[in-house]
This record gives sequence, structure tokens and C-alpha cells, in this order.
Amino acid sequence: MSKTSQQNTTTDPNGVSVIHTQAHTSGLQQVPQLVPVSPGGGGKAVPPSKQGKKNSFVDRNSDEYRQRRQRNNMAVRKSRLKSKQKAQDTLQRVNQLKEENERLEAKIKLLTKELSVLKDLFLEHAHNLADNVQPVGTETTTTNPENNGQ
Repeated sequence: MSKTSQQNTTTDPNGVSVIHTQAHTSGLQQVPQLVPVSPGGGGKAVPPSKQGKKNSFVDRNSDEYRQRRQRNNMAVRKSRLKSKQKAQDTLQRVNQLKEENERLEAKIKLLTKELSVLKDLFLEHAHNLADNVQPVGTETTTTNPENNGQ
């Protein structure tokens, strides 16, 4: 078996080196390897949307540029309005909750006063009942004058 291989290196438009190898050992084909061209040899991969934007000149008078700026401006305006609306909604909800809290605190005060009055009434009534009830062994017996001597 002969182990001969051949390598070709090319660079694609995105700045990535592609190494093509052909091996003649067993008739199997190898998959091309992607190698970054950066001199530092590593780092983060650059997404395709960001590639080539550093060196490309943007014609600010082109229709495409104006359309992109217009879409971006509308998106920013929409985002700011949405943010402002959310802040207003939050503020309104905070005010509603404050008002509800004040109402509930007033109701607590009222119910606490009512409870105190009812407790006092109950204790007064219980005290009066206790004064009116005599102990079982201290009942007074009345004698009937008509029954004397019979």
C-alpha cells in the first residue's frame, strides 16, 4: 500500500483557508479542513454578517443605505415608545397598589376598633352574668309561714 497524499490550500472570500487533501491509500476521500487565516491563530470566529464590514465602504447616498437607516430609525422609535408605555403602565400599577394599600390599612384600623368595642361589650356582659349568678351552696331558703307547725 502506498501512502501518498497531496495538499492544496485555498482562501475563500470570507478569509478562511481551506486545505484540500487527497490520499491514495485506500481509496477513501477525506473531508476538507477549515483553518482560520488570522495571524494570531485562533480567537473567536466572526459571523458571516460581520465579515467584510470593516473594509467595505458604505455609500451613504445609496438607496439601500437609506432604506436600512429608515428601518432602523423606525425600529428605534418603536422600541422607545414601547419602553415608555411599559414605564407608564408600571407607574400606573404602582399608584393603584398604593391606593389599595391605603384602603386596606384604613379597613384594618376600623376592624381593630370594632373588635376592641366588641371585646369590651363581651367582657362587661360576662362580668354582669358572673355577678348575678350565685354559687350553688349558698341558696337562701324561704320558709312558708302557713306551713309552720303542720
